[in-house]
Amino acid sequence: PLMSADACTAAGTALYGVTGWPLSQSLSPLLHNTGFAALGINALYLKWEVPPQKLPTFVESVRLLNIRGCSVTIPHKVELLPLLDEVSPLARRVGAANTIYWKGESLCGENTDVAGFMAPLANVSLAGADVLLLGAGGAARAVAAGLVTAAPQNRPASVFVATPSDKSHLPLAEEFGLTPLRWQDRHDPAPLLVINTTPLGMSGKAEQDTPYNFSLNKPLAPASDANATPIAYDIVYNPLETRFLREARAAGRRCISGLEMFFGQGDAQFRLWTGQGLPPESRRALETALGQQPR
Repeated sequence: PLMSADACTAAGTALYGVTGWPLSQSLSPLLHNTGFAALGINALYLKWEVPPQKLPTFVESVRLLNIRGCSVTIPHKVELLPLLDEVSPLARRVGAANTIYWKGESLCGENTDVAGFMAPLANVSLAGADVLLLGAGGAARAVAAGLVTAAPQNRPASVFVATPSDKSHLPLAEEFGLTPLRWQDRHDPAPLLVINTTPLGMSGKAEQDTPYNFSLNKPLAPASDANATPIAYDIVYNPLETRFLREARAAGRRCISGLEMFFGQGDAQFRLWTGQGLPPESRRALETALGQQPR
């Protein structure tokens, strides 16, 4: 149950939380509450399961109870935009916001999935390289926005996109200037970076699946840096090592797990709310929860 505004004000505790429908698997409370505790911030991060038809009422509650920030997940990221006072140009470009924060008296929306996706690629030069994006959902939109708004010296030559349906990627390709591929032709390019945003490999019924066969990989295009290590990036973070990443590693690719994007988007949210980055304790708590030995 939502704590009353009076109870929170009396304790001086700032309220934050995550909203989505459903929310059973969310690791966001662990990430942010660990951060608040480690940094000595008097704040509490809760879970609010809100069905789609109740979203406008929920946003009114955020205003009424002076909730200081909120993570927003499926299926509310798109429907949220018209309910806010301000939406960042980036969230507008992606067409989705995953973060609510206050700027003075204005309730604002941002998309930190873009920053989260790009964070582990900070030291990777994609200039002149080809990239293959598998999938076309909300996360793929954030990926596409990140790649096409990257600094010119780090922008890929081509971003190919394919989906098993052979249809859902076409609007995405048109909107972001990507090159659409038929699913059966997805092994034709020679990408420096292959990104999985499909649910294939996710814990559950598709866990044994992969959207890509690395043994069919062509050598890298001559235009890309001959010394660059090819990369496989899976935005799925449960399990941490999907079949996609396991096979990519065996094929000699550097692997980036979904934990990187999840931590990166949470870190960007935490900065918007507190002005500080998430501490190492948050990262360790996340790795422990996902069964990875802390590095």
